[in-house]
Amino acid sequence: MIKKLILYLITIILSTACQFESRSSDAVGDLNWRLFRGNSGLSGYTDKSLPENPVLLWTYKAGIRTVSSPVVEEGTTYWCDRRGLIHGVDINGKQVFSYSLNTTVEATPLIKDSVLYIGRIDGFLTAISLSQKDTLWNYETLGQISASPNVATFKNQQAIVTGSYDNYMYCINQQTGTLINKFESGYYLNGAAALWNNYVLFGGCDAWLRIINCETGEATDSLETEAYIPSSPAIMGNYCYVGDYSGNMYEILLNNGKIEGHKKVASATNDNGSFISVPAISAHDVYFYPDDRHLLSVNRRTGKTNWKFMMKGDVGESAPVICNDKIIACTKTGIITIIDEESGNQIWEYDAGEQIIGSPAIIKDHFMILTSKGTLFCFGSQKK
Repeated sequence: MIKKLILYLITIILSTACQFESRSSDAVGDLNWRLFRGNSGLSGYTDKSLPENPVLLWTYKAGIRTVSSPVVEEGTTYWCDRRGLIHGVDINGKQVFSYSLNTTVEATPLIKDSVLYIGRIDGFLTAISLSQKDTLWNYETLGQISASPNVATFKNQQAIVTGSYDNYMYCINQQTGTLINKFESGYYLNGAAALWNNYVLFGGCDAWLRIINCETGEATDSLETEAYIPSSPAIMGNYCYVGDYSGNMYEILLNNGKIEGHKKVASATNDNGSFISVPAISAHDVYFYPDDRHLLSVNRRTGKTNWKFMMKGDVGESAPVICNDKIIACTKTGIITIIDEESGNQIWEYDAGEQIIGSPAIIKDHFMILTSKGTLFCFGSQKK
């Protein structure tokens, strides 16, 4: 009897730890989604629940093409279009912020301490005060910046971390915009860097995943994949998941800045297999697109497939988001789908009628979808 009680208590403790781990998020607050994928590990997990029977509350049509995902600060949704115009639309669908960079932009912004940080195609990383509506600083790299920046404590300084097409990963002082350190890769850096404890992980178009110690500024380990890594790694706990362009999805066990082990969760099955979106991770499962049409759920402990869901159209670059016990996923053809996490059954669907490339943003009782035509869709609960 005592042994059974001890085993029960251990089970409860482990379960609670897993739940706590899966809820880790930097998008603190009910009305915030301040960075790409919701947290600095880029896990695509939030414990915020999606509305029951969501309805379209409003749309805002900017009318200018974008490849950005939306980010949200205190209920106001921000993004930058390809002409370099930053839009801010409040929770009621009213434009409350506008600022022009006068240059082409593709990257998703990051918001930290009421400052918006964004990379530009002309190679600059720009910091913009949302309250002053003014540029605080610019830092110039020698190649275009296409990925969202991340934030880390680097050599005891708050740093903005971003990769460039000049083959370097940059760590820039958050306050001053001065260089703290930079790290060379073998080719373009197209995806965002993910933060794990005091380490930064990033993949590159040279097919290498690299780990950098934020305290010492030194590289600690690396892993070569079979093809280039076009997107971002995703991390939860001590596990990293990353896909390469040939269609392999890797699970990597991290320990003290090193790669303790790795295996393939999925292998390329044909020439059409490629991972250009970021996987989403819960405490028990990992979700990713093994091809152009399906969303796959794989048990992280056993490696077995839980279910495979056929999307209505090619998935493209948009990445799924886990919202407590549901998954929201978008297709390049404009279909927004909510799927039950356990069964893999469709719960809800909406046809936006416009191409979707970016990933969803989730806040309390709402979720935001931005189309490539620059239309922001706000969904929420039916008003009583």
